[in-house]
Amino acid sequence: MGANPYEIGLERNAANHVPLTPLTYLTRTAAVFPNRTAVIHGALRRTWAETAERCRRLGSTLAARGIGPCDTVAVMAPNVPELLEAHFGVPMTGGVLNALNTRLDAATIAFILKHGEAKLLIADREYSPVIAEALAMLDAPPPVIDIDDPLAQGGEFLGKMDYEAFIASGDPNYEGSPPVDEWRAISLNYTSGTTGNPKGVVYHHRGAYLNAIGNALAWEMPQHPVYLWTLPMFHCNGWCFPWGITALAGTHVCLRGVGAKAIYDAVADHGVTHMCGAPIVLGMIVNAKESERRTFDHTVEVMTAAAPPPPSILEAIEPRGFHVTHVYGLTEVYGPATVCAWHEEWDALPPSRQAAKKSRQGVRYPVMEDLMVADPATMIPVPMDGETIGEVMLRGNIVMKGYLKNPAATEAAFDGGWFHTGDLGVWHPDGYIDLKDRSKDIIISGGENISTIEVEQVLYRHPAVLEAAVVARPDEKWGETPCAFVTLKDGVAATEDEIVAFCRENLARYKVPRTVVFGELPKTSTGKVQKYVLREQAAGLGSLAGWD
Repeated sequence: MGANPYEIGLERNAANHVPLTPLTYLTRTAAVFPNRTAVIHGALRRTWAETAERCRRLGSTLAARGIGPCDTVAVMAPNVPELLEAHFGVPMTGGVLNALNTRLDAATIAFILKHGEAKLLIADREYSPVIAEALAMLDAPPPVIDIDDPLAQGGEFLGKMDYEAFIASGDPNYEGSPPVDEWRAISLNYTSGTTGNPKGVVYHHRGAYLNAIGNALAWEMPQHPVYLWTLPMFHCNGWCFPWGITALAGTHVCLRGVGAKAIYDAVADHGVTHMCGAPIVLGMIVNAKESERRTFDHTVEVMTAAAPPPPSILEAIEPRGFHVTHVYGLTEVYGPATVCAWHEEWDALPPSRQAAKKSRQGVRYPVMEDLMVADPATMIPVPMDGETIGEVMLRGNIVMKGYLKNPAATEAAFDGGWFHTGDLGVWHPDGYIDLKDRSKDIIISGGENISTIEVEQVLYRHPAVLEAAVVARPDEKWGETPCAFVTLKDGVAATEDEIVAFCRENLARYKVPRTVVFGELPKTSTGKVQKYVLREQAAGLGSLAGWD
């Protein structure tokens, strides 16, 4: 064979090949729409020209402090403009952004700062007590730059300079150091670490660039969305929305704390068009008091993930002016990686059937290469029958680089050339996946698999139930049986017998919870129920004697 004519003289060069990076979204938006509102935070308003200048000043000052390629800068802050700016200012230097979970304890924060080798910590003063405690645990703590947000509640300065003074001397024309390779790390995000130390998930510029666009495609987002930050910006880098909303020249509406009144106020006052959050946020909207609700004349698009949203919640939220898109993902895949893509013919279904369709996790994102549900031992895909359970696996450019300094965990996660999610689900005939449980959450009772998600969805249909979670409780006869933890709605009563009787009417007998515990559910900062805590509580109840 002769030489390939498509390669001779057609090499990559500066004109036809540039490494992908979400930093270009900021430069374009600031140039094209400099006077559009970029940020709303309380009484604060900033344009895209002002926001881009602040990002450049931040990058310039970091570089002057010695931050360069592969250096980690940690940020401990809620959804405030400074954290948004860090998503651009830090990678401008070639550095890596490590946005810290604001609900972590001091020991975990200390571990992350040390493991990630943070060269600098930018911290909101409201978190100074836990940050001070964490820094005291380190032999060589990083210097601190304080965020003095006027909306913060208390706290004190830990560093020698606040954020505004820090960036004031920065170069407003700083051009930064674009990545020479799009595979370079852009951010570091730690898993929740329910057992042992959390793992550091490394994102690259290419994946961040692609999933920012993937969100827009999967959600059918228009130009200039008004996006409300109900999703923590530290969680998977806000599912890549700091970069994606910027690409669309949208408006970032910052929100320090999430609550029903704050959501309704933002929608009514700022014309919010889009927001994200776990099903707990949907529950806030549905169960808001009359005094917390506001009227508005447009539809708000809501993207939800984490635990599968109960169909009853999905059915109740739509009449309130919120249209839900259900996605699924993990920290290891930059946030959302599948979407329950809607079909027009489903519009003709009754609301309950539509909600059941929408509660599925769906199909792969436009920027995800492949998806399958398979036997993790044989790697053989399960039948698309909606019944056979397998592990959900993903492959593509929005899968993490791997776990920082943890080659064994990285190798296990990528076994067989696929990312193993650890989530169990079924594959429907139409190709849509439907999660049934985490592999560690599935209940095996008398040899039968019980999906805790299925039981939870029934519990949510009970008129007295606000929230529900189901875990395994040891059982002498069956090995383990379902134990339900239930939070009741304000002013509504229900007994254990009533809850169990309701489940018996709607579930196979072996799936019915043998125990019901009432109280508030423990949650992570992103609204996920901490089932490991509930499993410990269920185990502490002792083993049931077993009953038929």
